[in-house]
This record gives sequence, structure tokens and C-alpha cells, in this order.
Amino acid sequence: MKNKIFIFLKVFSGIILFLLLTIVLAILWPMPKLKSPTKHKSVFIKSTNVVDVKSGNLLRNRDILIKDNVIIAIDTIGVLKADASSLIIDGTNKYVIPGLWDMHTHSNQHSEWLYHPLFIANGVTGIRDMSGQLNKRDSYFAGSKERLIWNDELNDNKRVSPRYVLQSSFQMDGAFSVPNGFPEFFKLQKSEDVDSLLRFYKNEKVDFIKVYNQIPPETYKRLAMQAPKYGMYVAGHKPMFVSLRDAITLGQGSFEHGRIFLYECFPKADSLRQSDNWKEFLSKSKQSMVRDFNPELAVNLMLQMKERNSHWCPTLQTLKFEAFAHEQKFLQNPNLKYINYISRKLWWDGDVQNNKKKNLSKEGKNISMAFYNAAKEQVKMASDMGVPIMAGTDVGDSYVFAGFSLHDELEDLTKSGLSNLEALQTATIVPAKFSGADKDYGSIENGKMADLVILDKNPLVDITNSKTIYGVIINGIYYDSNKIDELKNFTASLSLSFHLNAKVFYSLISSPLMRVQLAD
Repeated sequence: MKNKIFIFLKVFSGIILFLLLTIVLAILWPMPKLKSPTKHKSVFIKSTNVVDVKSGNLLRNRDILIKDNVIIAIDTIGVLKADASSLIIDGTNKYVIPGLWDMHTHSNQHSEWLYHPLFIANGVTGIRDMSGQLNKRDSYFAGSKERLIWNDELNDNKRVSPRYVLQSSFQMDGAFSVPNGFPEFFKLQKSEDVDSLLRFYKNEKVDFIKVYNQIPPETYKRLAMQAPKYGMYVAGHKPMFVSLRDAITLGQGSFEHGRIFLYECFPKADSLRQSDNWKEFLSKSKQSMVRDFNPELAVNLMLQMKERNSHWCPTLQTLKFEAFAHEQKFLQNPNLKYINYISRKLWWDGDVQNNKKKNLSKEGKNISMAFYNAAKEQVKMASDMGVPIMAGTDVGDSYVFAGFSLHDELEDLTKSGLSNLEALQTATIVPAKFSGADKDYGSIENGKMADLVILDKNPLVDITNSKTIYGVIINGIYYDSNKIDELKNFTASLSLSFHLNAKVFYSLISSPLMRVQLAD
């Protein structure tokens, strides 16, 4: 009997050791490098149709001459001449738009395999990342240092990547959001901590401080007032304990997500801000937020946003997921093949079950759908009032797919009541102006950077035509349909691989920032 137990323990230990060694080997296994295609000094697009996203005009039958990724000239067919060494692209019956920008994403240390190829394949050439790090490199979240390196490597043709157009801090959410072992000033418990934090992030070349739900009101106010002195501003969530009116007045640059007016324009909004248990109060108030919505108050706030040039990035895809999480047709998304197993099992599946249970419950039935529909109505209201709307998706959240979801967001914006042109502007000229980069990006004009998307169909006729991608140009590199398929297949293949999933799992459990977020 003892021999049998001994043999069993020996075999069992061997199996465990083998599994551990396999996992360690997978974690250490080098990842494949996605080789960037040839960079062309000169590109000539023949006989195409240029979409003017400023005016909505369509410039038919134009040639575009590009040198060193700068648009040199746009003219009628036959006037311009290509260099002998130019890459010539036949644009006959095609439509050229500026590269699209997604203004709400969350990058991580695996983005070059899981996100970047899909952004480029979908014509998303610029992104604003809404996450960051503290003073140590995180195993999961990317920070400004990594993103700026990615930008440099894109420019040097060493990396397939969109441009990271603005740099974010870690999200400021009060003392509880900062793990042990990090400098105390990140907790923002004292007034002098604000300046210490701003000095730190200025040295990190950050453009804005990301604010979140639970940042204390006094800390938020000081942060918003001091940030411009360091060449920064605040952006992100509307803090739960600060009124939207005060946040606009204090100069918050952009407000994220579709719920900001719902939270602010119902009879008990003041009570929500003063509640000791705001999460429970919020949950019980959602029906009232839709039913008792005060449009006059919303219009006043929207006019204030227009006057202060406060931008709104509604990320309708997040509310859509919550609304449709109980419907199999929605859940059977073909783009799931691009999502790694670990992400799906560790939080996507849980999010689905939680929202499905809520949607099918007696108390929660139709509430998420009502929120989603109300947010779309308010997008139209805000746009009509002159609030600058920016397209963003919240890549990293459940059922938000890098690149693909931006096209869904544009479609939802038109379903909200925006015109095809206005929806296109939310991902081109509007975010370029917000970023202070409209001199170089956001429209197709002489002297601007030639980050371009070539479409088979006209997006001014139907915004879903933004999905009919024939080719993408960024940094003098042309991705034709074959290269686009390669990008998609690269991510789809890796998402299934054991070694990539092992790396994702290890980076998640090793991240103190992620552990704090999951504990909230």
C-alpha cells in the first residue's frame, strides 16, 4: 500500500512539475515580431475621390501625391506626375478619408500583438489611451514611456502601430486605488501631493491627468486648477462627488462615457453626489435617471460645455454591451476570434453573466436598454447644442474589439441622429483639433500627414461604408487587402496560442494596479 501511495505521489508530483515547467517556458517563450511592410518615400494615388471631412464635399477624380508621408498636392487627373520610384495605387471608384482616431482606448503590454494589428487593419491610425502607470513599470498596463517608444518605432518603420496621440496618467481615484509600495503623493491625501503628482507626470511627458469616479472633490478641484500650470489638464470620468457644472467650470478637457447627463439631470442628482454609499444609491436611481430626466437642465449643461470647449466621448459601445448582454445574437460576435482565452474567461464571461442576470431580473429588466437609448438621444442633443463629440470605444472592456468597434461607434452615432459627415468628423477633424494636431492630421489637405484610409464605398452616403476598407496608408507604408488580412490573421492566431495566454495571465496576476482594480 505504501509503495502505491509513493508511486502515486511521485507521478502526481511529476505531472505538476511538468505543468509548471510548461507554463514557465510559455511565459519566457519569445513572441513573434510583426514585420512592417516596405516604407515608400513617394506614393501616388490615381483617379480617386477625396472626402473633405470639413465641408462634406466630395472631390471627384483626383490624384494625390505623397512624399515622406506628407500630402504634397491634390489635383484633377493628369495634372500631377508620379516619380519613377513612386508606389502607384489605383484609386478608381474608391473614396479616401483621413485615418480614423479612437479617442478612448486602454493599451497594455500585449498591445503590439492583440490590438495594434487590428487598429491598422480597420483604418484606425491614431488613438488616445486612457490609462497609464505610477512610478514603476507595470506588468500589464502600458504607460507613457512605452507608448512614446512605440511612436518612435512607428516613425522608424520598426513597428506596426497606430499613433498614440495623447499620453495619460494612471487613473486618479483616491487613496484606495494606489497599491502599497508606491509614493504617497499618488494617493493625493494632502494639498502638496497635487503638485508632486503633476511634477512627476510632467517628467513622464504626460498630456493629461486621468480622473475617475471616487477622487475626492477638494483634491479634484486643486488638480484641475493646478494642472494647466504644468502644461496639462484633467480628462476622464465626471467624478461622482463633483457636479458636472463645476467640472466644466474647472476646465475638464473631456468627459467619457454616455451616462454623464443621466447622472446629472434627475431629481436626486445632489443626493447621489452626497451619498455615503453612492454605488447602491446609483443602482436604485437608474429608472428615475431615465424617467425623470430634465432636458432643460441638460441643455444648460451642454451649452456650458460648448462655451468651455469641453468635449464628450460617449463610448456608446459600453452601454450597448450592457443592454444586449442577454441576447445570443449579440454575444455570438465573429470578432471573438481576436480575443485571447484568458481575457474572455477572467472578466468578459463574468461581465456577460452579471449583465445578463440584471437584464433578465424583474428589477433590472429594460433598464440597461433604456440607458443606452437615452444616451443616444443625448448625443444628438449635445451635438445640436454645439458640444464637440469624439468617437471612442473603451477598447479593453468586454465586447469592445480593437479597430472593429470604432466603426460600430460611428454607426451608433448616426443612429443617435448625427449625419454621416458629423459621425466621420468625430473620428477625424474633431479629435485632431482637441489634440492640438489639426495642423498635421484630421483632414486631407496639402501639407498634412498622409495617414489615409481608402474605401470601396462612400461613407458620406452610408457611414457603414467606413468598413469597406481597400487599403490603409500610415507613415509611408501601404497596407493593401492582403496585408490587412495578414494583420487580422496574426492576432487571431496568437489569441489562441498557449504562450500568449500564459503571458497575459502572468502579467495580470503580477500587476498590483490590476489587483487593486479587481478588488474595487
